[in-house]
Amino acid sequence: QVQLVESGGGSVQAGGSLRLSCAASGYTSRNYCMGWFRQAPGKEREGVATIYTRSTSTYYADSVKGRFAISQDNAKNTLYLQMNGLKPEDTAMSYCATEPWIGPTSCSTAYSRSADFRVWGQGTQVTVSS
Repeated sequence: QVQLVESGGGSVQAGGSLRLSCAASGYTSRNYCMGWFRQAPGKEREGVATIYTRSTSTYYADSVKGRFAISQDNAKNTLYLQMNGLKPEDTAMSYCATEPWIGPTSCSTAYSRSADFRVWGQGTQVTVSS
């Protein structure tokens, strides 16, 4: 099974940028649906974005569309989330996740179905001050 480790979180002022990384290890030759999720204290976990491995198609929640970009480096087995124009409401613990049995069509909307993912990293904190 694939294992995931996030990094790149930190504290920035509103309007700033951060790039999160998610390093994958284990069996990675298969195509996977991968996503970024986040959860603030006292709030439900919400989806941010998804991407299907070896694909250029990306999908975003309305709350981050136009500000965030999900990407991957297949050679390094690493998933990224570039976050620009950060807002205080983006403050949350951010997680990457993957599910090898979500196909490319279902992956396009999988950011709204976090329960479908079974492999999760431990998270990295993003804090945005105003």
